[in-house]
Amino acid sequence: MKIGYSLHESLPQDDILKGIFDLHYKLFGNSSDFLSKMKSKPQLTIVVAQHDDLVIGYKIGYELNQNNYYSWLGGVDSNYRGYGVASKLMDLQHMYLKEKGYSAVQTKTMNKWRGMLLLNIKNGFDVIETYTNKEGLHKIILQKRL
Repeated sequence: MKIGYSLHESLPQDDILKGIFDLHYKLFGNSSDFLSKMKSKPQLTIVVAQHDDLVIGYKIGYELNQNNYYSWLGGVDSNYRGYGVASKLMDLQHMYLKEKGYSAVQTKTMNKWRGMLLLNIKNGFDVIETYTNKEGLHKIILQKRL
């Protein structure tokens, strides 16, 4: 199976953007304000995985400050898990961040997303903080030095 990857330093063209929205909805449900949130993020980048023309994975992030980047959202279609897509998306994002001079990348996750938690730890992230948000959800903040 041939999987293609692309990195976008702004919102991608409409067909890819629609594929990201469709996958986001499939993975996380409600996405009504997803586009407006993406548009509001500074130095937004999106790494996309596609099989033929189908978006099968994405990793979205943005700049926190000149040195730190936040890996915000990502996911892989359940039909394409186990092929290393999430790892490749992360690798491409981190290579880009190093080239751009960032010194660290942060992310947040929850225990219910164990696959992402384990992927982050296996790829050099450290747990730097935990907290409970206003909805009562336990959040885990991770950081990796680049």
